[in-house]
Amino acid sequence: MSDDSNVAGAVDSGEPLDLLVVAAHPDDAEISVGGVILSSVAAGRRVGVLELTNGEPTPRGTVERRAAETAAATEVLGVTWRGNLGLPNRSLQADLQARQQLAEVFRLTRPAVILAPYWEDAHPDHVAASQLVDDARFWSKLSKTEMVGERFWPPRLYYYFSIHLRIHPRPSFVFDISDCIDAKMKAVSCYQSQVIEGRSTEFPTVLDDIRDCARYWGWSIGRHYGEPLLSREEIGVSALEVIC
Repeated sequence: MSDDSNVAGAVDSGEPLDLLVVAAHPDDAEISVGGVILSSVAAGRRVGVLELTNGEPTPRGTVERRAAETAAATEVLGVTWRGNLGLPNRSLQADLQARQQLAEVFRLTRPAVILAPYWEDAHPDHVAASQLVDDARFWSKLSKTEMVGERFWPPRLYYYFSIHLRIHPRPSFVFDISDCIDAKMKAVSCYQSQVIEGRSTEFPTVLDDIRDCARYWGWSIGRHYGEPLLSREEIGVSALEVIC
């Protein structure tokens, strides 16, 4: 973790996080669920983002530059807390040490909802991150352990879709981000070393693809823009919303 005190600080006020997004790399959260984050913040929710690695090395990035880009994107998102677990990029493993580190974050931040990468992807780090969240969620509730924080079972875990593997899994629901699309794209654009520099400027650019994917999912629910989420568990509702 880049700053352990920041993890504890997320709950020092007695208020756990409403939403925690776990991502393998900086920019994954903004690209995949930036709209969900922005909408949740606008609704007054306490939102956190945790990267598992610093994302380096990449062709045009450095550790320092990626940190600056993440800080700029965080400013756009307006989240309550953001941290980095400092695990190795390109060789992320769902091992016992990493599981304990992530479980401790869950025990300290006590999120009502966790968003994690979908378990099938071309990027091995994304696959490992998905498995790691599953494992750490279980460990978070263990008693008789040396882990910091009180035992806690995160009640809801949803998976967001990555962009590397061109598959079309069926989501459990699509979150309407129509009011947040411009801010989402602004946050994504903060990562210039990843989505702009060295990329083709001809249509469709990387930014076009990200926006068009959101437009497709919005179309699928009769809205302008959306982000898909999947649940392995059933989702309970207490009222039906009529969508006009």
